[in-house]
Amino acid sequence: MDTSALDEVDCVAHGGTTDPHVVDFSANTNPRSPPGVAGVYESALAAARRYPCDDYTTFRTAAAEYVGCDPKAVIPTAGATAGMRLLFSILVESGDSVAVPAPSFGEYEREARLQGGTPVRVAHDAILELDPTDYAAVVVCTPNNPTGELPPRQELERLAGRCHDAGTTLLVDEAFLDYTPQASLAGEPGVVVARSLTKVFGLPGIRAGYLVATGRLRDRLDTARISWGLSTVAAEVSTHCLGQSAFVERTRERIATERERIRERLETRWEVYPSQAPFLLVDAGEEDVDEILSTARERGVALRDARTFPGLDDHLRTAVRGPRDNDVLLEALGV
Repeated sequence: MDTSALDEVDCVAHGGTTDPHVVDFSANTNPRSPPGVAGVYESALAAARRYPCDDYTTFRTAAAEYVGCDPKAVIPTAGATAGMRLLFSILVESGDSVAVPAPSFGEYEREARLQGGTPVRVAHDAILELDPTDYAAVVVCTPNNPTGELPPRQELERLAGRCHDAGTTLLVDEAFLDYTPQASLAGEPGVVVARSLTKVFGLPGIRAGYLVATGRLRDRLDTARISWGLSTVAAEVSTHCLGQSAFVERTRERIATERERIRERLETRWEVYPSQAPFLLVDAGEEDVDEILSTARERGVALRDARTFPGLDDHLRTAVRGPRDNDVLLEALGV
């Protein structure tokens, strides 16, 4: 880490609220979790008196089966952001450039800066055409947060090929890919995939995720990762969740149906971005975003102020939850 950056890098604004009196549409997490999680958690808690087995064989196998890769390619981390910190710590040196999509998840820029790198913003809908030469890494978010669009796999593969030829690592953040039928890029040469258990399984507090990498980069990541970095509870609960394919499919179908219903209603008042993610980005136009957020809050709904994303001046973002919660959202917004 470049310690001189610590005085210059700020924390990134995120969604999420602890207010029990509002329905939280500011964070994009599934309001439901797979059946059986509580029982697995309780059993794992009893085993937490011992250190976890640091090879994480069972977790790696479950994650590999989930995304379709070799179990050895899986690097356990305490969430996808911890994985990005690990990757950039061995990849980015002072003065290196890192191409990041914009607008997108703010942690990409922060993690690059903390290693002394220079994040270079590239329009989220143009980064797939980027020439990766002279970049230490290129970052793509699929689907992109907060816009929600899903880059076609063929275009991602072409970018991966160019990155491989240029000796540039491609980091693909697949935090929301579970909500689409598109296959993961896990295991592709020169590609590092970041995965989270937070979103589709509705467990942000567990702090579990993983990277997928191959070759020498995989070996370096496995050497550099923190020992016992994934708790016993997180590993056991995650392993259980990764086997719940029927739950994931039901979630995907429910979100797709509800997302379309909400989009149609919101479009009677605002411009809404097309999305294949569990959220919708709204352009409020000439309306006062502060007033929209405040009124929604008074009516029991917390929305995300999307003006914290680079380049978005009149925007807000809403998650897509269950039908009843979504009815509360629509009523609070008066649409």
